[in-house]
Amino acid sequence: MTQNADIAAMSFEEALAALEAIVRGLESGQQKLEDAISAYERGAALKKHCEEKLAQAEARVQAIVARADGSLTLKNED
Repeated sequence: MTQNADIAAMSFEEALAALEAIVRGLESGQQKLEDAISAYERGAALKKHCEEKLAQAEARVQAIVARADGSLTLKNED
């Protein structure tokens, strides 16, 4: 499985946890340069994945609107 396929299969929470682990590792300053560069590249891909997941969730939330009677519906349904 490629790195991008691995990331694409992750939930938002999994990707965020992996990104946090990478940040902690980079902040420690204990990695070799090549390892730090690879970690940074993976972190950038994880960040992008998290942003995409958040955008999808936001779009779903924005699609929900309240009707006058208080019931909920999707914007395109009436």
